[in-house]
Amino acid sequence: MSDITELLLDAAADILAARGFHGLRMIEVASRAGVSRQTVYNEFGNKEGLAQAVAVHKTEEYLTGIANRLREDPDPWEAMRSAFRFTFEQTEKDRLVSAVLTGQNAEDLLPFITIRGHPVLFHATEVVEGHLSSHFPGRHVRFTAETTVRLALSHLLMPSGDLDGAIDAVVRVARVTMDA
Repeated sequence: MSDITELLLDAAADILAARGFHGLRMIEVASRAGVSRQTVYNEFGNKEGLAQAVAVHKTEEYLTGIANRLREDPDPWEAMRSAFRFTFEQTEKDRLVSAVLTGQNAEDLLPFITIRGHPVLFHATEVVEGHLSSHFPGRHVRFTAETTVRLALSHLLMPSGDLDGAIDAVVRVARVTMDA
């Protein structure tokens, strides 16, 4: 990814976090990145393309962090605990993801992880599926992977207790579905 692309994505993420999709202006993204508006259009096509690129970029950042944590611990369940802790803690720090989840200043972004969230769900499920497959060769793990990711997303959208309780619930469900 070029430095200009990175600058544009960072600028767009800041604006999206502050004002949502409807508040995103290509001219403001260009101005913050120090390029022309035409450069933004050339790079992303339109506002929807820019927002999708931000979503893909953020998803890749998260999935890289998750994959790294899944490789760190030889115990598959402790590795998952570490990966979900990373996800939940990172979400608290990330202005854009926090805005998406809470709707604060960005109510129009929630569809990017709900009704239009298939890329997030699909790629996160692939990462968890790969992890489980490496620890449980020959087992059908797709259902467990997808269920686990959906439950984690649910806890992110509507927390129902403390962080450790949420992580325990997600990992417990994963273990139970693997044994089923």
